[in-house]
Amino acid sequence: MIWRKLGASNFSSCPNGSIPWIWDMFHECAQDGWDKASVSLGLISILCFAASTFPQYIKACKTGNMDQALSVWFLLGWIGGDSCNLVGSFLADQLPLQTYTAVYYVLADLVMLTLYFYYKFKKRRSLLSAPINSVLLFILGTVCIMPLLSSTGSVAAPRKVFQGRMLLSVEPGDKPFTKKEIIGFVIGSVSSVLYLLSRLPQIHTNFLRKSTQGISYSLFALVMLGNTLYGLSVLLKNPEVGQSEGSYVLHHLPWLVGSLGVLLLDTVISIQFLMYRNATKAASPEREPLLPS
Repeated sequence: MIWRKLGASNFSSCPNGSIPWIWDMFHECAQDGWDKASVSLGLISILCFAASTFPQYIKACKTGNMDQALSVWFLLGWIGGDSCNLVGSFLADQLPLQTYTAVYYVLADLVMLTLYFYYKFKKRRSLLSAPINSVLLFILGTVCIMPLLSSTGSVAAPRKVFQGRMLLSVEPGDKPFTKKEIIGFVIGSVSSVLYLLSRLPQIHTNFLRKSTQGISYSLFALVMLGNTLYGLSVLLKNPEVGQSEGSYVLHHLPWLVGSLGVLLLDTVISIQFLMYRNATKAASPEREPLLPS
């Protein structure tokens, strides 16, 4: 995992060699084309996720109606799924890039949720805005510190000789789930369910408004691209030595469902952008002339 430290001597556990910066940054052997493609796609997916939220931030500042455009249940479901994703990724010993991505998820969600409540309570001058922001900061600190505390004293086990990727491998010796990984697997499964459920309120909100005004399509387009690359990066990674393809996929199944499964619902939202684009343009104040003709 990304939290543990590996000594330089452990580089000998990569018998076929590894790209030095991948080993130094992620403590992960990239020994063949599959591993290198997995890391490359994982990094690109992080860039997509990082870029996806900024257009929505800008859109929110320009329109000031983020509390009407986005469903609060969509945002709460998203941050709930991302928080479970982060904790589950750590406990279930997922790939380092998965944990990096999960950390950014939570940070971006907190900013998004803060913007939502800012515009929500800016109009109402509610006294609840300060406590809500305090709770969000507390959640942020808890989520980010928990993996660091849990990883104290963890030592990386040396990897065995690399044998390469064998599709549909049926060799014996599937990697068993440890108690810690079972807990992480369950939390990861909850994360996937929250991801899937989070899209439904937003789809319902768009349907009731018959508009997607105030929502940046770049948010969903880049998230769709990021989820696609994220899923591929997991699938392309070589299993551990002695672990079959089926066992590897099973250990990563909740995260694959959470990334690739959400693509279907994000496609529905993309269709809504196409259906309601005329209504959104008509309602946009930028389309109205500044001076009467």
